[in-house]
Amino acid sequence: MSYSSNVAQDSLAAAQLEMAGNPNALALRRPFDPVAHDLEASFRLTRFADLKGRSCKVPQDVLGKLVESLQQDYSQQEQDQFMHVAIPRIGIGLDCSVTPLRHGGLCLVQTTDFFYPLVDDPYMMGKIACANVLSDLYAMGVTECDNMLMLLGVSTKMTEKERDVVIPLIMRGFKDSALEAGTSVTGGQTVINPWCTIGGVATTICQPNEYIVPDNAVMGDVLVLTKPLGTQVAVNAHQWLDQPERWNRIKLVVSEEDVRKAYHRAMDSMSRLNRIAARLMHKYNAHGSTDVTGFGLLGHAQNLASHQKNEVSFVIHNLPVIAKMAAVAKACGNMFQLLQGHAPETSGGLLICLPREQAAAYCKDIEKQEGYQAWIIGIVEKGNRTARIIDKPRVIEVPAKD
Repeated sequence: MSYSSNVAQDSLAAAQLEMAGNPNALALRRPFDPVAHDLEASFRLTRFADLKGRSCKVPQDVLGKLVESLQQDYSQQEQDQFMHVAIPRIGIGLDCSVTPLRHGGLCLVQTTDFFYPLVDDPYMMGKIACANVLSDLYAMGVTECDNMLMLLGVSTKMTEKERDVVIPLIMRGFKDSALEAGTSVTGGQTVINPWCTIGGVATTICQPNEYIVPDNAVMGDVLVLTKPLGTQVAVNAHQWLDQPERWNRIKLVVSEEDVRKAYHRAMDSMSRLNRIAARLMHKYNAHGSTDVTGFGLLGHAQNLASHQKNEVSFVIHNLPVIAKMAAVAKACGNMFQLLQGHAPETSGGLLICLPREQAAAYCKDIEKQEGYQAWIIGIVEKGNRTARIIDKPRVIEVPAKD
């Protein structure tokens, strides 16, 4: 039997185990092979995210004004309702909504997120979506999730065969990630949609000592980032392998093998939970955190800085980037704005304000527990609650795993 036949049989066996929810599926798992699922070899999940040039994100300034107006809309009656509760009403918070409950000094912490496919492996897409939803809890130091709901949009452009193969795999990946986080998916909503979408809602009930209010950065703190940047560049470069006119723009600075390694590193990073990073925030006395997602490193750093009680600013000196992706970004005429901190990330790392004397130990501890690095990327100094990246930041090339 040929090598290709063996790969196809192994892929099919893994696929069948995944669809059946067998825990041994990951042990057999290979990258998603459409042919093993009786789909066309040219099948690409990311094609069901084609918005034909339309923006997928609300501009940050518009979103900021919207959130501000929602905060102002809380009536005095709503505020008075919680006067007797010795817990701050965070409301529409930095990453989560944190609401005091009427009973027992507890808080309801909730978040939601969903997006379009950005990788072509449906199972990994499900894992990434779940990790991305949970990341908002972890950004506030909340490490336990009590319940998850799944939000799923099935594309009208999918054939019945594509739908019947892809959607169960996405759901399986989402569910497996939830199980890894120690929670479960108990419901949700599925709709028919022009595009494929996947996301969810994460909910937990916690005591005040279980979350970290993200507003206590002090001058002298340092900034730590727990995942590398460059996920958007990596997934785009991988899609360009099938698009000669785009591939020609970057092929002088990166090989096909480099792109594939970066793509798999990005998938690995995006699907990894920030749970250990959140747990260690308590151990090393973090003063605040946010997760780096759609608005890029600088956008989220600015948002975190604007919420600080003290008159401080963030200055970023180092940019850890998936190997070769900084060169790819430059070769594209800086369309991603990666080194300026504007490139969107998906299910990125936590950006954490830590006491200077604790930061190195935090990074060492997370590497010991996870096998992945974290980096000190900047400092907290006296300022007017802004964030910036220095003119020539140091780019740290983060190796892509084989």
